Amino acid sequence: MKPLLGIWLRNNPSKENAEKSSRVMHFLFFAGQIIPPVVGLFYPGFAHLDELVGLQPLPVKPLFLAIGIVLLIPGFYFMGVTNRLLRALGSGTNAFILTKRVVNDDIYKRTRNPMSLGFYLLALGTSFITGSTFATLAVVLGIIPAHILFLKYFEEKELELRFGESYLEYKTKVPFLLPKLG
Repeated sequence: MKPLLGIWLRNNPSKENAEKSSRVMHFLFFAGQIIPPVVGLFYPGFAHLDELVGLQPLPVKPLFLAIGIVLLIPGFYFMGVTNRLLRALGSGTNAFILTKRVVNDDIYKRTRNPMSLGFYLLALGTSFITGSTFATLAVVLGIIPAHILFLKYFEEKELELRFGESYLEYKTKVPFLLPKLG
């Protein structure tokens, strides 16, 4: 479905189509990449996923637990600050109430996708804390690459259509994901 909407948007480029398809894509993202891991967290539980698929849990559990906790801190920070900035400066939220202008202040001066970076850190931190090899592989090999593809193939085009020159200029100055220092 995601590639079809991306192709459709490229074949029917307009601000209105960008807004419509953005809502659909964000719903599909949340339904497909957020709900299954949340369900898996509770049933059967991340710790039991490894048993179900025949994998050993992550080695050196205390080390991965500590790394997981450390990853959660910036993950929660990025998620919190981005939601606040999108509401305050963009007059919208992260997915369904679309922002009305490009947010290019605070953390958005350093990376175009701080919310995504926060999400990746939270997902990876959670998988480390549970000690699940399966969950860690799912995050590293599935969720993060799929979401980056979504951002690059769909969301950037959608933002270009919605915001035009202001987004294109912002895009040339600010890195895609990893924050620039200084």
